[in-house]
Amino acid sequence: MPRDVVAQTSNNAVFRLGAGDVINITVYGEEDLSRQKYRLPDSGLIMFPFGEVRALGLSIAELEIRIADGLRGGYLLNPRVSVSIEEYRPFFISGQVAAPGAYPYKSGLTVRMAVSIAGGFKERASESKIFVVRETDPLHTLSKIGLDGEVFPGDAVTVEESFF
Repeated sequence: MPRDVVAQTSNNAVFRLGAGDVINITVYGEEDLSRQKYRLPDSGLIMFPFGEVRALGLSIAELEIRIADGLRGGYLLNPRVSVSIEEYRPFFISGQVAAPGAYPYKSGLTVRMAVSIAGGFKERASESKIFVVRETDPLHTLSKIGLDGEVFPGDAVTVEESFF
């Protein structure tokens, strides 16, 4: 049973890395330490000569700092690290849409856009009974969301059926 909670949406929300994201890591002047098109595994661990770096749940800036700090510990004097997103993990949409499934995430995605990507509403879809489970929510709360609400990588959106 969905709770009567409205999903948080915010223009200043910080993107957090998750399993399936593809990233580029550049350590300037050190090609052997750079990684291109690296898909984050379920463990979220990235191996470096100094050890593992856990990337899951970190922002891009936090990951850059963690890698630079690790490299500073005996490898490089003043490492400059840049991390960029090559490809986001997918979002998921189910329920009363023409083509439910997993779709590639695009920055700035709204529920309205997600429904369109999934082929539009089915005839019995309720435009007011749409719910989201945020991948970043440890409680996996089913929250109500509007058509203009933001969808993030890893989110699961469900469009309910209308009975009228």
